[in-house]
Amino acid sequence: MPIAKQILVVEDDASLAEWICDYLLDHGYGVTLASQGDYALEMIAEEQPDLVLLDVMIPVKNGFDVCKEAREFYSKPILFMTACSEDGDEIQGLEVGADDYLTKPIRPRVLLARIKALLRRASDEEVKQQLVFGSLVLNATAKSVTIDQQSVGLNANEFDVLWQLALKAGTIVSRIELVSQLRGIEYDGLDRSIDIRISRLRKKLQEAQSQAYKVKTVRGKGYLFCRDDSEPAS
Repeated sequence: MPIAKQILVVEDDASLAEWICDYLLDHGYGVTLASQGDYALEMIAEEQPDLVLLDVMIPVKNGFDVCKEAREFYSKPILFMTACSEDGDEIQGLEVGADDYLTKPIRPRVLLARIKALLRRASDEEVKQQLVFGSLVLNATAKSVTIDQQSVGLNANEFDVLWQLALKAGTIVSRIELVSQLRGIEYDGLDRSIDIRISRLRKKLQEAQSQAYKVKTVRGKGYLFCRDDSEPAS
């Protein structure tokens, strides 16, 4: 059964907050609640919810300040709620990093539709930035690689090579193609920087005990990222 998406509701109106939380719970979401801005920031940092539903007018720190500060460490969707129908709140909210906004009074079906759309978009973007091969996970945003949730210490150059090979997993990628993609130049037959990166990359993956997937050299053709027991596709 899929894990419920977690939503942090930031709203100081107790009756409205209770209604929103109950409504989201009824539709399968996990919900936590904060009633003022300073607590909201702490909860965003600690819980990293899948989406923040953020009221503008809240005590201690208003929603604009919360959003602006949260964007220093939080990249997931933030959906503003505002009682003002003027363009000013919308513009200011977008400028400080909100993804969308709703005008009060909140309409249930519109709220649900906006949340679904933002979560779907965030999921699509995450897929593009992450490749998963069993226990091996590549994250393009952080340029990180983990095996069984343990970090593999690749530098940026080594990661870039692995990412290009992993994008075409199971297919041979020529040295000419790698040089062009990674360095923006044509391969002159002399450049051995790719070979060095491959050698270091392969060693680090072996040291991290990556047994399922390996980087192979296919003589006269290029390099291949594949399962250890698979045959290359030409």
